[in-house]
Parts: sequence; C-alpha cells; structure tokens
Amino acid sequence: MLTPFDWIRQTRTGSELLAVLHCIEEKPDLVARAADEIGPPHSALAPLCQRCRVYAHPTDRPRTFYCPTCSAILNRAGGLRELSQNTVLLWGHVNLLPYNLSPRAEQWQRRVLGVYVHNHVPGQTRFLLALHRQALKPWLQDLVLHQGMEMRGVLQLFPTTGMVGASMGDLICHIVYHESRFPMDALRVRFFATVHQVLQPHRYDKQGVVNFEIAEFLSMLEMAAVFRTVLRPDEQQMLLELLNIESVGESQFYWGRFMGCLNPDARDMLDAWNVRNWPKPQLHLLYSLIEHVAFYHTA
Repeated sequence: MLTPFDWIRQTRTGSELLAVLHCIEEKPDLVARAADEIGPPHSALAPLCQRCRVYAHPTDRPRTFYCPTCSAILNRAGGLRELSQNTVLLWGHVNLLPYNLSPRAEQWQRRVLGVYVHNHVPGQTRFLLALHRQALKPWLQDLVLHQGMEMRGVLQLFPTTGMVGASMGDLICHIVYHESRFPMDALRVRFFATVHQVLQPHRYDKQGVVNFEIAEFLSMLEMAAVFRTVLRPDEQQMLLELLNIESVGESQFYWGRFMGCLNPDARDMLDAWNVRNWPKPQLHLLYSLIEHVAFYHTA
C-alpha cells in the first residue's frame, strides 16, 4: 500500500510532482482507491504498472501499461512542464503549521501550486509546498509577519528537476535527510539554487550561500529585487561577465567603461554595495535569487 508520501517519492520530474500534489488536493480518493489494488507477482502474463511497479494496470484496457493512479499522474503532468520550470519547492520542518499553506486562500490563488502536510503534531510539523518562484518573497514575508515570533525550525528551498543528476523523489529524500541538522531554536532557511547543491550541501555550507536566518534571507531577496529593477537584463549579464574577468588591469579598464554606460541610480547601487569585491559564491547567489523575485513598479 502506497501512502501519499510514497507517491511523492516516486516522482521523477517536477511536473510529475505537481501532478501528484494536485491529485492529493483535488482527488484524494484516487490515491486511496489504489491501496486495494496491489498487483500480482510480476510475470509475462500478469505485468505490473510500468511506473510504480506495485499496482496492476486495468485488465479491460490491454494497451494501457499504467495503473489508474499513475495514468492520472502522467496525464496531468503533461500540461505542467512549463509551470514546473517556474516553481520553487519548500520542505518545512517547523514547530507550527503555517497559516498560509492553503492554495484556496484568495491572496495565494495561482501562487501556491500544491501542498502536502506530512505530519502535524504539537511541536513538530513537516510539509511540502510548491510555489510560483516569484511568490516566494511575499509568501515568506507574510509568514514572518503573522507567525515569525512563534515559529521555529528550518525551511529548505530547492528547485524542481527533470531527471538531471537525480529524480525529483531522490531530491526530496536528500532534503528530508538533512532536516535534522539544526535545532528548533530559531527560524532558518536553507536555499539550494541547483540540484547539485542539494546533493553536496557540505561543500556549499562552507561558502556561506546556503544557510540563513529568516531575516537575513529576506534581506537577500530584497537586494535581488532592487538589483533586478535597477539594472536591465543586458546590464546584469554584462556585469556578471565583467566580474568574472581574471586580469586586474583588463577588469579595471572595462569597469570604468561599464559604469559610464549606467544611469546614476545603477552606479550608486553598485558603489554602495561594493559588488566589485564580492566573493564569487556570493555573486552567484544574488544572480540565483533574481529568478525568485519580481520587479518593483517604478514611475
């Protein structure tokens, strides 16, 4: 018998994960019904579902290679590929259930893409949340505003994957494994920009680009929003290429020309932040966070 979390751990891609979360939210009976339909031992005459390898495919449809649940997941996942590319996942291990989890809440419609609450007991709650990437900052701000004084634990942020390096289920298992590294004495955030960071977290822990206090992480998101608003996309790319130049003389030459092309607000921002002297990991973190924030509306 597969539980909802078992179905989540069987997902291979981000689109499949979103499909499973949608099924858990909208059609919980679909997952429950499969619990009574465990397939026979695998043989040439009685094959199992080619996806879950647990349940039998329908006998009245010989050309169907998947059980009803897997068929529904795969059919739903086909229309979610583009959405999954703009999704950030959040695994929470906290002492309180966040009040703003529901995708039905008016202010979070079309932003909360799926929710699964793994367990909810006093003092310990685990949940998986799928958010539109640009909803991350307002969602965290809303959480801190309403529950920031009482909430403790760790929120782990990580991307979806398309079977590059690891399946989606493998990635979630790695995230769950590392949840107990921190005591529940404050609210912390672990931000994994890439799948590789999830698989090798210790390497990036030393660079200071993964673990944050919640206030520090929100400040980084605020900086990313300002950065994205003040600099045009082509200027952001030029800056990144310029800061990756190894030759000091060449870098100084192009830095002066680059600053001369910027508007006064952009020059003041780069000078105030001293971006030119940032360590490379910190710079790459900023560029990763750009994808998770929206533009500020300026007059």
